[in-house]
Amino acid sequence: MASINPFEDIFLSLPKPEGGEFGKYFSLPALKDSRIDKLPYSIRILLESAIRNCDNFQVTKSDVEKIIDWQNTSPKQVEIPFKPARVLLQDFTGVPAVVDLACMRDAMNRLGGDLNKINPLVPVDLVIDHSVQVDLARSENAVQINMELEFQRNNERFAFLKWGANAFHNMLVVPPGSGIVHQVNLEYLGRVVFNNAGILYPDSVVGTDSHTTMIDGLGVAGWGVGGIEAEATMLGQPMSMVLPGVVGFKLFGKLCNGVTATDLVLTVTQMLRKHGVVGKFVEFYGEGVGELSLADRATIANMSPEYGATMGFFPVDHVTLQYLKLTGRSHETVTMIEAFLRANKMFVDYNEPQVETVYSSYLELDLSIVEPCISGPKRPHDRVPLKEMKADWHSCLDSKVGFKGFAVQKESQDKVVKFDFHGQPAELKHGSVVIAAITSCTNTSNPSVMLGAALVAKKACELGLEVKPWIKTSLAPGSGVVTKYLLRSGLQQYLNQQGFHIVGYGCTTCIGNSGDLDESVANAISENDIVAAAVLSGNRNFEGRVHPLTRANYLASPPLVVAYALAGTVDIDFEKEPIGTGKNGKSVYFKDIWPSTEEVAEVVQSSVLSDMFKSTYEAITKGNPMWNNLSVPASTLYSWDENSTYIHEPPYFKNMSMNPPGPHAVKDAYCLLNFGDSITTDHISPAGSIHKDSPAAKYLLERGVDRKDFNSYGSRRGNDEIMARGTFANIRLVNKLLNGVVGPKTIHIPTGDRLSVFDAAMRYKADGHETIVLAGAEYGSGSSRDWAAKGPMLLGVKAVIAKSFERIHRSNLVGMGIIPLCFKPGDDADSLGLTGYERYTIDLPSNISSIRPGQDIIVVTDNGKSFTCTLRFDTEVELAYFNHGGILPYVIRNLINLS
Repeated sequence: MASINPFEDIFLSLPKPEGGEFGKYFSLPALKDSRIDKLPYSIRILLESAIRNCDNFQVTKSDVEKIIDWQNTSPKQVEIPFKPARVLLQDFTGVPAVVDLACMRDAMNRLGGDLNKINPLVPVDLVIDHSVQVDLARSENAVQINMELEFQRNNERFAFLKWGANAFHNMLVVPPGSGIVHQVNLEYLGRVVFNNAGILYPDSVVGTDSHTTMIDGLGVAGWGVGGIEAEATMLGQPMSMVLPGVVGFKLFGKLCNGVTATDLVLTVTQMLRKHGVVGKFVEFYGEGVGELSLADRATIANMSPEYGATMGFFPVDHVTLQYLKLTGRSHETVTMIEAFLRANKMFVDYNEPQVETVYSSYLELDLSIVEPCISGPKRPHDRVPLKEMKADWHSCLDSKVGFKGFAVQKESQDKVVKFDFHGQPAELKHGSVVIAAITSCTNTSNPSVMLGAALVAKKACELGLEVKPWIKTSLAPGSGVVTKYLLRSGLQQYLNQQGFHIVGYGCTTCIGNSGDLDESVANAISENDIVAAAVLSGNRNFEGRVHPLTRANYLASPPLVVAYALAGTVDIDFEKEPIGTGKNGKSVYFKDIWPSTEEVAEVVQSSVLSDMFKSTYEAITKGNPMWNNLSVPASTLYSWDENSTYIHEPPYFKNMSMNPPGPHAVKDAYCLLNFGDSITTDHISPAGSIHKDSPAAKYLLERGVDRKDFNSYGSRRGNDEIMARGTFANIRLVNKLLNGVVGPKTIHIPTGDRLSVFDAAMRYKADGHETIVLAGAEYGSGSSRDWAAKGPMLLGVKAVIAKSFERIHRSNLVGMGIIPLCFKPGDDADSLGLTGYERYTIDLPSNISSIRPGQDIIVVTDNGKSFTCTLRFDTEVELAYFNHGGILPYVIRNLINLS
């Protein structure tokens, strides 16, 4: 049972300079342990949390010692508990989280428990950023019209979240129209240091999106977890994690003129991918860090999932404090933050001698060598220097189909497709840009690249260049602050002239909400097999994600998005070829429209003001008329509507008993799907638009929903029936059972029928057969999506056997009771001669005490093959989850003391 904190003797007062105290805190220096002085700053945050929460029950003195001795314990993959200060949800993940909480209350009610125990014990910030569908790109009124459309489409979903805000305590809901969750977190929600009833402690957060890491740029330890794990954390369960190694990344020098933060982050991403940082923290240090603005740091931290790290952390320094003042945090709050962090050795002052910090491994980068670049055409870490882009593009056309290839025949590479676009002549070629989007939390928090893009648009307007009307252009800022400084600078008008009207404040193209292309453009692409391009300032460009018809998708800085939109093609050498013809028939080159670093800095200095942040976020507490007019019931238990296609009660707890079901072996399972490497959560989890011929579309049509009202999978995450049908429904899925044919189909092995994955899975279930999935390396990479685990569970998948897993996805599989297994190094399905047509038996002990994390497991097939895999339950706590049939049943039984 819990006991008094054994570290009470280091619970000290933090005095104010003028007298009195800020509050009390657990002092790391008071431990008088020299090992702490050399700990990475990110590890010090884990240490403080362990000390503050130490009760010798959930968190023990032994756990604290493991963290203090990090230098020796981290290489040994030891397990520690971690209790974050808060949980961050956005509406796409927030809806299923609130659905699950509502279901847990129902289960608690059935089992005679106390409903009030199903309340967040940890503060929850839920931001409704509603991921705007870009329907009206070139329209002055796009923001208002899109907002009205979003409320029409998502009225039920928004009302459900408003019900949740009233039904559950300790939950702050930020209404729609406020901005992208990660930017709102950075500018408004991030506390840096909590003062909770007089107890001071560092802010830390886990969020249900992998880009929660953006907050690491503010010195707040944060990373993405699955919605399932987040829900358990909300309910007071400690997160079980392996004490991570920390890569020290030294920055020195200064970025050259005209080089952007996006160029820097794409360079850092490539370096860290090559170094190998999966499951590790990355901590940035060195004099070069002091040269980076907070927004630049946040840009680097945001893309942690793209380089594979759990965190990309920047400790708090004077730049952080300046940003807190700029974004409207009070003088007293900033003073308290600095005093606490200095007192607890968590503040970096580059004006003072630096104590040498020990890291697990080291990297360094001279900022002056960073050059303009983009990434693509199919992965965020495939960086291409801008000067090499034309050659790289032609190499992609020539190369066989893959991450860097489209296999276009030489004789057709130069073909030109002419078509009529609303009465005017238009043409497309391979590499023609059809979508140009300034989008995503990565860049839209950064005034230098946003105002830089506006300066490019201004120079282009003045020189007589304009973006072709058939290119779908859009601007989706991460917060209303961006609009304020674009208007103050007088530059928004030039973005408008080039078609970059503001479409809304939320995720758009980066999440797959690019909306439809004009019918004439779509037909020209599909009828002529054109490899069309999208250029976006996002962080994700996996195939099939941005738009089904853009096979080439490049990540670029916002200014480069505008430049490529003006050029109309990615098949261009910006150093040698003109972008277009301007006034008086003169050729206009890239250098003619590109602003200098000084120009950008000058407009940032004069346009980005503290009052803008204050006024923007004051509006959050007031809501907006559409939100305020939503009527919701006051009941504690939710009244499920069986006819709803948005909110549906999932079956997770319907047959739950008081006793844990125990571990399950897998007997004679069929292979539902056989994959190669780099299967992302975009391939697994329902995302983007609902294809008209998909099982989900059939489900909606049968319930009287018109195609125009399908909305997106993201908006329907609260309905398990739709999400199960959308699992493995990505049109770019490559399933080896189909001999490389691309599409969301599989073979029902007993009959040989070719079916949608959902229909095949349902046939297996109806016949009483279990299924598994075979996969290659990096299975489940990409955004942290709980439905990438919930969906397979509902389809009847009992195990996934892969070469390796993405961290969050593996955890999510465990949370849903699916067994993750890894082939031994050097093995994979092909080398073992597995076709996927075998039947698989995974013989686990029936007693959970006989299973240990990471043990070897023998897998046997019906044709006599057997091979050894590593069982990827990584901690004892994960084994407990598996024993209970998943993390949420485990939490319920713990809360009502049934286990």
